[in-house]
Amino acid sequence: MLLVALHVHVLGAPQPLLAEYTHTAWGGLQGAPVDVMKFAQTSDGWLWMATAIGLYRYDGTAFERVDAVYGQRLRSNDIIGLMATRDGALWVGYRLGGATVFRKDGARHFTETEGLAGGTVFHIEEAPDGAVWVASVGGLARLAPGAARFERLGREVGLPAANMYHVLFARDGTEWIGSAGGAFFRKPGTPRFAQAWPRTALMSMAEGPDGTVWASDTAGRYYRLRTTAPAPRDPPRPVVQASGLRFDREGQMWLLRKDAVERQPDQTMLPLPAQRLIVAGGLSGMLAQCFYQDREGNIWIGTSAGIDRLRRNRLRQLPTRRRFDHPAMIAGPDGGLWVGDGANATYRFADPDDVAGTLVDKGHFSAGYRAPDGALWIAGADGLRRHAADGSVTRVAPPDAVRGAAVLALREDARGDMWVAFVGGALFRFAGGAWIPNGGLAGLPPSRVMAMETDAQGRLWMGHADNRISVLAGDADPDAGSVRHLGAAHGLALGRILSLQRDGRAMWVGGERGTMLYRDGRFAALRGMRGETFRGVSGIVRTPDGHLWLHGADGIFHIDAASLSAWLTDPARDVAFERFDAQDGLRGHASQIAPLPSLVQSADGRLWFSTSGAIAVADPAHLRRNPLAPPVVIRGVTSAGRSYDAENRPALALPQGASNLRIAFAALALSMPERVRLRYRLGGVDADWQEAVGQRAASYTNLAPGTYRFELTAANEDGVWNPRPATLEIHIPPTFVQTRWFLLLLALGAALLLYAAYALRVSHITRRLQERTDARLEERSRIARSLHDTLLQSVQGLIMSFNAHAHQVPEGSSERARLERTLGLAGRLLVDGRDQIMGLRASASPDELPRALQAFGIELAEYSGNAFELRVAGHVVPLQPHVSEEVYAIGREALFNAARYAGAGGMLLEIDYGMDAFALRIRDDGQGVDETVAAAGSRPGHWGLPGMRERAAAVGASFQLASAPGAGTEIRVSLPAGLAYRRAARARGRLWPWLRRCLRGVGVR
Repeated sequence: MLLVALHVHVLGAPQPLLAEYTHTAWGGLQGAPVDVMKFAQTSDGWLWMATAIGLYRYDGTAFERVDAVYGQRLRSNDIIGLMATRDGALWVGYRLGGATVFRKDGARHFTETEGLAGGTVFHIEEAPDGAVWVASVGGLARLAPGAARFERLGREVGLPAANMYHVLFARDGTEWIGSAGGAFFRKPGTPRFAQAWPRTALMSMAEGPDGTVWASDTAGRYYRLRTTAPAPRDPPRPVVQASGLRFDREGQMWLLRKDAVERQPDQTMLPLPAQRLIVAGGLSGMLAQCFYQDREGNIWIGTSAGIDRLRRNRLRQLPTRRRFDHPAMIAGPDGGLWVGDGANATYRFADPDDVAGTLVDKGHFSAGYRAPDGALWIAGADGLRRHAADGSVTRVAPPDAVRGAAVLALREDARGDMWVAFVGGALFRFAGGAWIPNGGLAGLPPSRVMAMETDAQGRLWMGHADNRISVLAGDADPDAGSVRHLGAAHGLALGRILSLQRDGRAMWVGGERGTMLYRDGRFAALRGMRGETFRGVSGIVRTPDGHLWLHGADGIFHIDAASLSAWLTDPARDVAFERFDAQDGLRGHASQIAPLPSLVQSADGRLWFSTSGAIAVADPAHLRRNPLAPPVVIRGVTSAGRSYDAENRPALALPQGASNLRIAFAALALSMPERVRLRYRLGGVDADWQEAVGQRAASYTNLAPGTYRFELTAANEDGVWNPRPATLEIHIPPTFVQTRWFLLLLALGAALLLYAAYALRVSHITRRLQERTDARLEERSRIARSLHDTLLQSVQGLIMSFNAHAHQVPEGSSERARLERTLGLAGRLLVDGRDQIMGLRASASPDELPRALQAFGIELAEYSGNAFELRVAGHVVPLQPHVSEEVYAIGREALFNAARYAGAGGMLLEIDYGMDAFALRIRDDGQGVDETVAAAGSRPGHWGLPGMRERAAAVGASFQLASAPGAGTEIRVSLPAGLAYRRAARARGRLWPWLRRCLRGVGVR
């Protein structure tokens, strides 16, 4: 940042450029355009610049050359005409003819076909009624509001036919046209233009605050235009030579010259060095040629080598002709400010515009004090002077021991004695015309006294350089004449004490390390937001309306009354504040040694801030504020190395797989972009607003697919937030592996894997159980075979032996009858034993019904000599335990009956594990069942058939008997799958067929 360095002209007292503006220059090294022909600012905040090599725009931080406006390409890069309309459109006029209007919803190009005059477009202007006027080599044309074609204006309205240069609409409604044929004007309601004086080619025009219209000829000489003919002896004469003449919104005249920019506050046209900004003083280049004032009041100048900005400061500098070296100051008794230093006399300045000042004291000035009686004490190395209210001056020589030493601080105590602290650490009390070292008190610290103040009880406070404060008790105190020390034990942690300021019954203390408030026996540290400590404060003022002002090492701080009141209620909270520094016109920083204090308030309410070589002034009631919230724009999005334009679009779709984003944005604040605060948030990611620190971009990583809403807002240097955030909907489509279908397939795959694991586990357990069952069955079969081969064979042999003996006994004898009865009983026992052995060899579990019935059928076939066959349909799955038990019992009974009573040659056992039902069928080719037995459902004295029916009914199964004499017998038992199978078995029974169909569908067999 460059400050304008100019000297005040000795002939008058103009307001120096230095005191009111901060100057910044950009050139090619900063990427700024050169040879700017025109500036314009659209309503969205962009500052546009027309050059012969392209169109540029500026967002407050960087210059950018553009080939398109709002997405529409320029027709040429050689641009002269440029104008922004009130409705937000941007008009561009080309050197080779034609003009384009750009709007956010599209663009339209105008040529001679649409009524526009041909040739170079010099100027475009919007009329108060919204019409657009274009001045070009080919003539003048007007586009009425809503019209599709331009209307040519020429001789029919009193204008030349060609070579039009400028259009101006005066505040009184007069239309002015500058052309090669002269200047022409048309009053409101007048159909034709009339020519003004002087009668010469006139190009650029400007209207002054008094309504005077100025125009330049081809040689750069500016005239005051006249609408009436001048007297012959008073022809129009040029007033000033300049390459440009413009007026700012405050009515100040600005002259653009070949090697300078000059302000003419009084339009005296006198050379004013203090009002000139030259190349040697920081101007970006020669040939200042265009002037523009943006909506925030900044002044922009285009030169041959760059761009300059002049921004009004919020602080003014005291425009003195004298250069003070570390000035001391004190508020004057009748308003204004008294200023002096260690080498010059003391002067009174009535207000910030008082350049010369009034001599009030010829002595040196390093410290001052205003006594309760209104007298002003001025102290320096040459002693003390008391300026009474009646104008009399009393001089007091310094103590011999410190003669020639500057005074650091002085203050009266409750008795009216003067305490004076000198450079070097000496402290004296002046009482009764004598100087008393340390005031005659014991216990005062030897460290240097930097500041003094009296509190509400009349006690004198002294701030030392070693983080201590001495409080001298007043005469009314019980311990009058004693000294109380405040330090670290009371919470004081400021290092060197620089300032003391009474605030009611409390005391503000500024020090090297911060600022604190003493009340209720303790010090509380004042902390600001964002870690501000308010260090090096050597000046404190609490204004009558409750605002607190601090002048410290890092600038000037203002804490408003509401924020301060909240802090006083809760000192643990951070206080809101605003800072004023070099960007606001402050030169240097607050003094850290002497003179002190560095901040005073004069009777008119102004605040005066001293630094090492200047004094700044601010009027708290009339501070320059920026009421305009900065427009915000989302510039673009970068993802995976690819950039996407996001300007002027509500939504943006990114490619699949995008997860990392960098969103670039800007706040279009042109005055103090360094102080703009930007906040953003991404819906669904950020829980609250995020502060952009150090860069104008936000980065996000590992974003999931979805739609996100990005919001951006900003505040200007005065904390005015934009109430309408910029928004952008960002859509990230999912890849296949991020879709719900993939997740469903993944879940299905996991389920299949779990099922496969479950099936393997079940298969393993089943196999082990089967192995145990087979071993158990094998053992039972071994036992049965052993019993059959030993016991039954032995019993059979005994029966045969006894039967042979029985035949040797005579028939009819009682012995033979007894033997035959015994043999019959043995035969029945043999049959019963064989049946028991068969039952021992065959048993069924719910999982092994087919194998158990098969084993039983084979065993029957061995004894009866008939054939046996087993057929199983469907996938074998476990039955419900009680169902398996009853079905097995029915199957055994049916097979046993077929083998024992039917005289069948063959038996067929069929088991069907259907998806809908389970069925068991036993068929034989024996003699069949008698019709009476089939009809009755049982044979008298036998319970086989009724038992089978009862068992079937017990599990909800149907029982069917089909038989005919000589045609064999068929028994069928069936029940629904929901009753027959276990739950897991039912699911597996449904799943496997479905999987088989799916596999067949994809070609897997």
